[in-house]
Amino acid sequence: MTITPPELSVFESLESEVRSYCRGWPAVFDRAQGSRMHDEDGHTYLDFFSGAGALNYGHNNPVLKRALLDYLERDGITHGLDMSTTAKRAFLSTFQDVILRPRNLDYKVMFPGPTGTNAVEAALKLARKVKGRESIISFTNAFHGMSLGSLAVTGNAFKRAGAGIPLVHGTPMPFDHYLDGRVPDFLWFERLLEDQGSGLNQPAAVIVETIQGEGGINVARPEWLRGLADLCRRRDMLLIVDDIQMGCGRTGPFFSFEEAGIVPDIVTLSKSIGGYGLPMSLTLFKPELDLWEPGEHNGTFRGNNPAFVTATAALDAYWADGQMEKQTIARGEQVEAALCEIVSEHPASGAEFRGRGLVWGLQFADKERAAKVCARAFELGLLLETSGPESEVVKLLPALTISPEELDEGLRIIARAVRETA
Repeated sequence: MTITPPELSVFESLESEVRSYCRGWPAVFDRAQGSRMHDEDGHTYLDFFSGAGALNYGHNNPVLKRALLDYLERDGITHGLDMSTTAKRAFLSTFQDVILRPRNLDYKVMFPGPTGTNAVEAALKLARKVKGRESIISFTNAFHGMSLGSLAVTGNAFKRAGAGIPLVHGTPMPFDHYLDGRVPDFLWFERLLEDQGSGLNQPAAVIVETIQGEGGINVARPEWLRGLADLCRRRDMLLIVDDIQMGCGRTGPFFSFEEAGIVPDIVTLSKSIGGYGLPMSLTLFKPELDLWEPGEHNGTFRGNNPAFVTATAALDAYWADGQMEKQTIARGEQVEAALCEIVSEHPASGAEFRGRGLVWGLQFADKERAAKVCARAFELGLLLETSGPESEVVKLLPALTISPEELDEGLRIIARAVRETA
């Protein structure tokens, strides 16, 4: 399609230079429904971005929208901090009945501030309180948020540099495949733990993503995750799984760690837990870790009642019958087959792909090509972003509710964009 760059004067003159996504997608968006977004000039875009994973059920999902409108029209509580409300009760009961009990997970539920980094900050703070230690272990290429505690366990040098102060009490270890299988899993980590001369303080916890989304779609093997869980258990460290982008069904199961058969001590959720793109986050932890004093960790927006309403509707509509997981796995197989064909079509490009469920990455030997593919895809009517420390990976993050036909349409655009950027 032919896209005329819009008049962006108010954005350029008034909005901060920190804005980013709009630079790659020079359009003024006006409406969205399902997996389609529309700009004010009438152009339509297929969305393989899904609000960075906050829109697993698509834009303006009609089931969730109806629940939200009904709640607002009856003057339901909008702002309630951590007061008890009917909307919160409905969410907690549904989350327990639909998600926790069927998986034999015994977690207390904490509502920190409404963003993912709020959930991570709460998890780190609790781990330190429980263990009485400061050190946290994270992994190479990890991303856990942009506030100071989360940045301290994030690997990206550009994002870390923005802190402006030393980021302390965090130590990175090699993520799965980081050393290309040349070193046994956790050899370095365990050696540091057992050596009194290593200089590593005994950690309170380890924080990990089962699939590193911002880090380049790096997929941890189930056996690696099981080994990590065992190491944490043996060495008296809490295991925190950051499921902010990969949870809520993105990899197939509701929690991304289910395939590995592990039970983390603490889990963070955000992004799509609210269902409708409304800000909401959870920090889940085993009951014996609930050592908080009343008000010891709080925030003005720790009780987003409209998000409770849409979150409850999403759990009822998509997770009560077990079909969402099967559908996501099937859609993932569709993506995998298409990416395999793209890689086979371009043997000289050094292309490779990786992923699970409905999160996938496509990488080329030429690290700059990913950005070119995404730019061409935008011109062809598809929203894609890059990921990885050098933006070297084309990241596919379509809605879980996308139809097979829409998915195929987007995959054809990607194939064309790859051909046209060769």
